[in-house]
Amino acid sequence: MLKDEPQEDTRHRVLRLISERGPIKAAAIVAELGLTETAVRRHLDNLQEAQLIEPRESHGSRGRGRPARSWVVSTAGHRALVSDYDDLAGDALRFLADTLGEDAVAAFAARRVADLEGRYAARLAAVGSDPAARANALAQALSEEGFAATARPVGDPRADGQTHGIQVCQGHCPVQHVASEFPQFCDAETEAFSRLLGVHVQRLATLAHGDHVCTTFVPTPSIGRRPS
Repeated sequence: MLKDEPQEDTRHRVLRLISERGPIKAAAIVAELGLTETAVRRHLDNLQEAQLIEPRESHGSRGRGRPARSWVVSTAGHRALVSDYDDLAGDALRFLADTLGEDAVAAFAARRVADLEGRYAARLAAVGSDPAARANALAQALSEEGFAATARPVGDPRADGQTHGIQVCQGHCPVQHVASEFPQFCDAETEAFSRLLGVHVQRLATLAHGDHVCTTFVPTPSIGRRPS
């Protein structure tokens, strides 16, 4: 775990922001946290040296020169954000699988996610039936519980870039370590998201599989789509 000393606390804020918004450029970190560019560069250098973050080249940007560097949290960085009970949870689940079988792990994962679903159901119901509004409410609820979640609209190039869905991104997963060994947790969470949002969602990427963020695609009704 990161320490609570002033410099470490700021470094932790930078790491948390990268986990939530990554890939993210240094300039965006400066703007978001209100730090100087020099301070952000120093923290980025320290975090990279500690192997808690890693660079991603932004090849999509236009212009000459080297592509701007963006940052994501590394596997070691995610481990620095999880609790000391991670190993204990893994041992308990392995014991459960060995003694009662994989179905017992799936049942446990489903029960754990059912608790989350129960906490969020009323909150999402309060925003109505629109999948986009519900996705935003879900991301906010997840963030409040440590998942560093965001809801990002995505466009359909065939419809002039108009929105046709939402990507719910989770930059941090408290159970990443055990989910990498027991995918039942990711499966149960995806099914819960479908029920909460009222649409069939698709899991595109997971931290447990080595991606830098968990990404769930939520289809939304086409708005203003031109007739073909």
